[in-house]
Amino acid sequence: MAKAMKALQKTSKYVYLFGNGKADGDGSMKALLGGKGANLAEMSRIGLPVPPGFTITTEVCTYYYDHKKSYPKELQGLIKAGITQIEKIMGTKFGDKKNVPLLVSVRSGSRESMQGMIDTILNLGLKEDTVLALVAATKNERFA
Repeated sequence: MAKAMKALQKTSKYVYLFGNGKADGDGSMKALLGGKGANLAEMSRIGLPVPPGFTITTEVCTYYYDHKKSYPKELQGLIKAGITQIEKIMGTKFGDKKNVPLLVSVRSGSRESMQGMIDTILNLGLKEDTVLALVAATKNERFA
């Protein structure tokens, strides 16, 4: 059993990308991507104008609790690759201090609906120095 789990961990895909009319997943994958993740993948796949993003699978939560509250070692690299893909689609960079910075929203998701469990984080990446770039790009301090 342990050998099979080790093999599964090596082949598990923990991050599913979506955006630009493409998606790694689809609407049938709610157990793996959570309801929000599966629906975002499906909407992107069928061509609806969904901002690009990625979903971290529900397997990561399971892994976390099964491995003394640690994440799979490859997860950080997969998240960085996901951000790079979003930057490529949007034509901007996360944390950019000179141009319009890429802003990211983080939403919780699960296999089952759990309203009110975790708050949404909007505009991740907006901080003192990147807000100045946003002001300069939009010429609108109030917006920024």
